[in-house]
Amino acid sequence: MGEGNDMPPADDARLIAVGDIHGQADALRRLLDDLPYRPGTDRLIFLGDYINRGPDTRGVLDLLTDIARQDPGAVFCLGNHEETLLRYADEGEPEDLRLLRGLGIETTLRCYGDPPAASLIGLSFLPPEHQAFLRALVPYARIGDMLFVHAGLPGGLPPEECPTDCMLSVRGAFLSGPVPRGLTVVFGHTTARTPLVAPGKIGLDTGAAWGRALTACILPDMELRHVFI
Repeated sequence: MGEGNDMPPADDARLIAVGDIHGQADALRRLLDDLPYRPGTDRLIFLGDYINRGPDTRGVLDLLTDIARQDPGAVFCLGNHEETLLRYADEGEPEDLRLLRGLGIETTLRCYGDPPAASLIGLSFLPPEHQAFLRALVPYARIGDMLFVHAGLPGGLPPEECPTDCMLSVRGAFLSGPVPRGLTVVFGHTTARTPLVAPGKIGLDTGAAWGRALTACILPDMELRHVFI
């Protein structure tokens, strides 16, 4: 698994953050087609939770691995769904399998030909490029004064002081608390029907997992783009 990133912004770069995708490959394709994205200049940042719930995790990972090959500046953050899968793949704890079932892992297995749950161990149900993609996900990315992370930073702590599992799962303690001074945190995980825009916080999970919308935010102009599912 990758480590957190501190990245200088490129001159004239737009930062384009994409919220939780959850197997909605068609929505992701339509959103990417709608974005004013200039490969090599703009930075695409994905906030995690690419798998489960929706019908086509395989298609999502195909699209994202293509972007990773073509644009080395793209950033792919780890989500709690990926973290749970990776942990079970490596450790095989029954409690993590129970969690994965609750997170909708069956929909992911189905789009890979419906292999048995035993194939989750070692990620053997995935093609090698999808395995490598998931293992390279980063817990967070800091680009200038923007911090991109799946769920948030509780208690105003800087990311270096937050356990990864907390950055991937926190909700209320982050939403109602402070953010590190000088940073704006762009996050997913907490679902709302519309994006959350508040001082120091931009939330982009608009319910793709539940068939609602997939959202991107173009920075620094704070332009929001949506596709509906």
